[in-house]
Amino acid sequence: MALINQPFDSIDSYTSFFSQKPIPVLKHTVKELQAMREQEDSINGRTVAALVLSDPMMTLKVLIHIEANRRARQNHDITTIERAIMMMGISPFLRDFSDLPTIEGQISAHPRALVGVLKVISRARRAARYARDWAILRHDLDVDEITVAALLSEVTEILCWSFAPTLTQQVYEMQRVDRELRSAVAQRAVFNFSAKELQLALVRHWHLPDLLVSMMDERQIHNPRVRTVQLANSLARHTAQGWDNAAIPDDLSAIENLLHIGRDNLLNRLSVPHESVEALLRAGGNAEGALPSQPPQGF
Repeated sequence: MALINQPFDSIDSYTSFFSQKPIPVLKHTVKELQAMREQEDSINGRTVAALVLSDPMMTLKVLIHIEANRRARQNHDITTIERAIMMMGISPFLRDFSDLPTIEGQISAHPRALVGVLKVISRARRAARYARDWAILRHDLDVDEITVAALLSEVTEILCWSFAPTLTQQVYEMQRVDRELRSAVAQRAVFNFSAKELQLALVRHWHLPDLLVSMMDERQIHNPRVRTVQLANSLARHTAQGWDNAAIPDDLSAIENLLHIGRDNLLNRLSVPHESVEALLRAGGNAEGALPSQPPQGF
C-alpha cells in the first residue's frame, strides 16, 4: 500500500487518501476470524463482538461497513458492535470480513512503527476499559456506546502509524526532545493538523453515527458522556509510561468530579500500583487543567 511521505496541505486531502485505502487490522484479528469461520456453528455474536472490540481498527471497519450498507428502512443508527453483528448475522459477517489487510503487513518495512502502533492500540484498549467502568458507575444508559467511542478515540493515530510511519515517528521524536510539548502542537508541526482535527473530519466523512461522533468531540465537553470518553483517553495516554506523569493529578481531579468519588476509591478502581498511591493521594490536582479550554483549530 502507498504511504504518506510528505504532509498534505488540507484536511480534505487526508480524508480522501484514507477513504480510498482499505483499513488494515491486527494479524491476530484475521487469524481469529478465520478460525471462527471454521467453527461458526458453535460461535455466538458476543464472542465475535469481543474479538472485534479488542481491535480498534476492526471496530472502525465494522461501523463503516454497517453505515455503507444501511438499508433504506433502517431509521436508527447502529452504535454498538454486538448490535451490528446481530443485524448482519454471524455467517454473513464472517464471510464479509474474511480477507483483510493487516497492520503488520502494511508496515513490515518499518519495525519501529509497528512497536509504536501496538502501543497506541494498547492505550486505546485501556481507555475503553476505563470508560466502560466509569459508565457503569455513572449508570449510563448504554455502556457499550461509551466503550466503542473510547476505543475509537485513537484510530487516527493508528492510521498515521500505518500509512505515515516516518512522519509519525517525527512527532514522537519532537516530544522525546521536548517532554513539555503537547501532542496536538507536534502533530500540527509535522502533519499540518492535529490527530483530533483529522479524526473529526474522518468520522464525519465515513458517516459514523452522530452519537459516537459527538462523544469524540471535545467541544461538547460539558456532556458527561463526552467527559467520560475524553478523560478515559487522557488518562490512558498520560499513564502509558507509568503513573508519574505531571498531568495525572489533574486527570484524577476531573475524574473524581465526574464520578463523585474520592481519590482513595478512584485509585483502587484504577488498580494503581502500590508504590504510586501515596504520591497521588498527596498530589491534589486541578480538574479544569484536564479539560480542553478551547475548541480545536480548523473547525
